[in-house]
Amino acid sequence: MTEKKNMRNAAPTPAVRNGTAVTPRGEKSKEFNPDEYVAVRGGVDSFLLFTILILLAFGLIMVFSASYADAETRYGDSFYFIKRQTAMVVIGLVFMVVASRVKVEIYRGLAPLAYIVSAVLLILVLFMGDTGGGAQRWIELGPLRFQPSEIAKYSLILTLAWYYSKFHDKAFDVKNPRISNWYGTMIPLFLIGGICVLVMLEKHLSGIIIIGCIGLMVMFVSGIKLKLLGLFGGIAVAGVAAIAFLTDYTKRRIDIWQNPELYPQDGGWQTLQGLRAIGSGGFFGLGLGNSRQKYSYVSQPQNDFIFTITCEELGFIGAAAVIILFSILVWRGVVIALRTPDRFSQLVAIGISFKVALQVVLNIAVVTNSIPNTGISLPFFSYGGTAMVVQLVEMGTLLAISRYSLQKR
Repeated sequence: MTEKKNMRNAAPTPAVRNGTAVTPRGEKSKEFNPDEYVAVRGGVDSFLLFTILILLAFGLIMVFSASYADAETRYGDSFYFIKRQTAMVVIGLVFMVVASRVKVEIYRGLAPLAYIVSAVLLILVLFMGDTGGGAQRWIELGPLRFQPSEIAKYSLILTLAWYYSKFHDKAFDVKNPRISNWYGTMIPLFLIGGICVLVMLEKHLSGIIIIGCIGLMVMFVSGIKLKLLGLFGGIAVAGVAAIAFLTDYTKRRIDIWQNPELYPQDGGWQTLQGLRAIGSGGFFGLGLGNSRQKYSYVSQPQNDFIFTITCEELGFIGAAAVIILFSILVWRGVVIALRTPDRFSQLVAIGISFKVALQVVLNIAVVTNSIPNTGISLPFFSYGGTAMVVQLVEMGTLLAISRYSLQKR
């Protein structure tokens, strides 16, 4: 493959499959002549890398600012959380650098194995999982404690991208609708459903929502008919709603979401205090480190509700900065997907970008009480080891994909 640097300024071009250009949703491009382009390899997308590093630095600052009071109260060490978060960021950065140098062909080859491993881990957590926060979602091996569902999200993206790149002709065989429906719709739904069922057994509703949405997005980008996608998406929504309204645990969360003021000491506390933190920040905030709600009002403010502390201390300006940074990251992911020369890379880039966007939207929706509290972390900000390392591996994968592009001869 021809080496070429400074490739990131090239105009976006369709991916190529068997010598034919395709758009992000799999249709043939009428104006693209593949003979005029060549696949080239260069450096990583520096814009994306810079954005990732800013988000990590911003996140570490906010973890320390949000956590030092709680850490001092609970552990007698105000640096307890930031030391551990910094360690996980360093480990994650090492993994990101390694992942960014792995060839795309290796990711494609390992995708089916990644799915099998994540499924096995999800099964193991049901029998030997460590319980935390009222849920059995972690596996603990000595000093190592990780959440298999985080790994499953990443492996599902790789697997669906591998599947649609390998079986594209059968999945979209217009001459044989039966074959097309089976390969294009049913098998991918089985892959998504298998992971969702295992996560459902953990009583992890937010995990089901995120994994299901990621899977449907990859199916959409691959080119599946919108009618079919709408049908199965509607079935999935109905299924999640049924689980939410028929399970006592989730029903109670919905009741608290609708009227948090009726549960000020029993379920609604976190939401009410988070809203107070957001409201008290105003336009410019109270100043970095000056949050009042982190002093035993917002419980564990370094976790899912860290955005509320950011709003309180940095105000609307800080909240907007967070949203803008994530928007830039997602935008670069989409640009990389449009420039990549193969279908597998395109779907992986879209899947990872959508996963980040979805988690940011859902986290902000939770802390603003726009949706029920479902325990969704804010990428690069919320305290947590597994999520941080997996997110940085995903960023490394995206950076690896950004090395490849189509350019005019």
